[in-house]
This record gives sequence, structure tokens and C-alpha cells, in this order.
Amino acid sequence: MGKIRVAVIGNGIIGEEHIINYKAINDCEITAICDINQERLDYIGDKYDIKKRFTHIGKMLLEDDIDAVDICLHNNLHAPVTNAVLNSGRHAYCEKPMAGSYADALSMFETAKISGKKLHIQLAMLYVDAAKAAKTMIDKGHLGKIYHMRSCGFRRRGRPFIDGYATKEFVNSHTARGGALFDMGVYRISQLLYLAGLPKLERVVGKVYQEVEADAKRKLESGFDVEELGTGYAVYENNISLDVIESWAIHMGGVGRSMIAGDKGGLMFDPLSYHTLTEDMQVDQTIDLGAMNYRNHTVRSENSMYDSSQIHWINALLGRCELIPTDKIALETSLLQEGIFLSSSLGRELTAGEVKSLTKSTAIDVPNIEL
Repeated sequence: MGKIRVAVIGNGIIGEEHIINYKAINDCEITAICDINQERLDYIGDKYDIKKRFTHIGKMLLEDDIDAVDICLHNNLHAPVTNAVLNSGRHAYCEKPMAGSYADALSMFETAKISGKKLHIQLAMLYVDAAKAAKTMIDKGHLGKIYHMRSCGFRRRGRPFIDGYATKEFVNSHTARGGALFDMGVYRISQLLYLAGLPKLERVVGKVYQEVEADAKRKLESGFDVEELGTGYAVYENNISLDVIESWAIHMGGVGRSMIAGDKGGLMFDPLSYHTLTEDMQVDQTIDLGAMNYRNHTVRSENSMYDSSQIHWINALLGRCELIPTDKIALETSLLQEGIFLSSSLGRELTAGEVKSLTKSTAIDVPNIEL
């Protein structure tokens, strides 16, 4: 194959970051961009020399020089747009989280299977050096049997728009569905589930909160009604448990470090460290990620195909490597997130089956898809 021809839908802050990333990859080219904001569309098109510009998704999908489409829209727009892209015969790359609800994420997963096209979800923390080192150690048996994981994410006061950055669409349920768990928790939860081999969820309990004082004007303007703190506890098959805390805002100096515990050893993240017993002595080791990264680009240069989500995506489309099943990883992450939300609203623990039976679409109608 020649270069992968990519179109980008949504040209805001994240969309522009994706365009910059694609421009740095020799094996792809951006052939079209799409946004409902004509001024922003022309600004991005002029800045990055992209000639084909559309305000209508359906019309863009009629073009014959597009192999894959990158969707950089808000959460409740992901499912309808991604499904339209897949059904048009294009591969789809979608921003995290997969969708606003498990029901919508499942529709995307199933549409990809039926269409025969690849679906890739932006789960950036699968490609960081710490994740690569952790996966190698787990695959080589250094942790033994994994039995508990902890997902920790902390911002002292970093709510989008409310605390002074980003847009209001991040903090209302109409466009985003969720807050801290959807915006940032998805990264850490998906990373841990991936490293643990994607175990099957059995049951979950959780609680979400919005308690820290917020600017009244910004709260009213944005319709801020999503969680700034999400907590949960889940049990997976093979007696594996996972506890979650993800904060956009909390009166704390920190909430700890993510971790994976096994019967032979354990890993802690940020920074990555390994803990075990040797001859009945407690051993704590740091890992030289810089040296690992160097060897991954010299001795094991094929690992460069995993340098980032988009680099991996393009290499997979070119047939150079197997695509990490981010659609399945993101789907299972969505199931846990949905479980925490439903548990919080119902006030009880739920089985995975109950979560699947109670989930409902939160997708927003997108009028500029149909011709």
C-alpha cells in the first residue's frame, strides 16, 4: 500500500493535535477535514495546507480519496459518527472514551465487526514506556498471578471550563455524559485492564460526586452536571479486583499511585517501580525506561510501531503489525464506567449482566451525516 489517506472530523484543540501528529508520520497524508465551524475549518485548513474542507460529514464521506477517518468530537457524538464512517467503508479512529454509554460503545464495536473495517480508540497510556515495561514484566511472569489493581488519577482543581480551560461541552451530560471518569479515568482503567489481559467483569459498585465549590457563572453557563470525582470497586473473573478513584477536583494533596499486585511481585506507576521478594528479602527496584526506550528503537526497532496511538494505527493499517484491540479494551472500560454510574444512581452493587441490561444510548442526533 501507499500512504494511508486520512480525514479528520472535528478541528478543535484535540483535532488539531491529531493533525499535527499525522503530519509527522511519513506513511499518511491528510486529504480532508470537517467541522461545522467554517471559520475554524478554514483556519486549520490554511494553517496545515489541507485543501478539501467540509461542514457536512455525509458529503465528505462521498469522497473517494479517504481510507480512514479520525473522529475528534465530544463523547455523545462518537457512536453515530463512527458508525457512519464504518458503514461508508472506511476505517475509523475515535477519540476516548469510546462513547457516552456502554450501549453506544457496543453499537460501535458491533458495527466494526459487521463492516469488516478496523476501529481504533485513542487510549494513549497503552503506548507510554511504563506500560511497555509493565507488559513485558507481566508477560514474562515477574508478577505471577495478578489479583488486585488500583487506578488513581488526581487533579486538585482541574475541571474543564469550570476552572478556566477548555470548553463547556466537557462538563455537561448532554455532550459528555460523564466527567472525570470519562475524561481521564478511561486512560488509567484501560491501561490496567490491558496489562491484566482484559479479564471479564463480574460485578461493580461505585459512587460519583460533585461537591467542591465552583464558579457560579461558569457552572450555570456550562450546565455543569457531571462528576468531578468518581470512585468504584470491581470484581473480575479469576478473583481479580480493581479499585478506582479519579479526581478533577478534590481537597487533597494527592490520591496515591496506580498499581498492579501479583503473587510473585507488584508494579507501581508514576514513577514505575517493581517490588518482590528475593530469598525472603524485600526488594524494591526502579526501572530505567530511558534505556529501554533506546533499545526499543535500535536493537528492537520494530517496537517503534508502538510509539503512539496514531503511529500504531497507521502501521496496523499498512499491515506491518497487528492492531492492539483497543475497541475491545475501550468497550470493557465503558462497561466498568457505566457500572459505576448506575451503581451510584441506584445505590447498590450491580452484576455485569445487570449493567448490560440497564444501559441506554446517550447519543446525540447528528444532522449533517445524512445527505
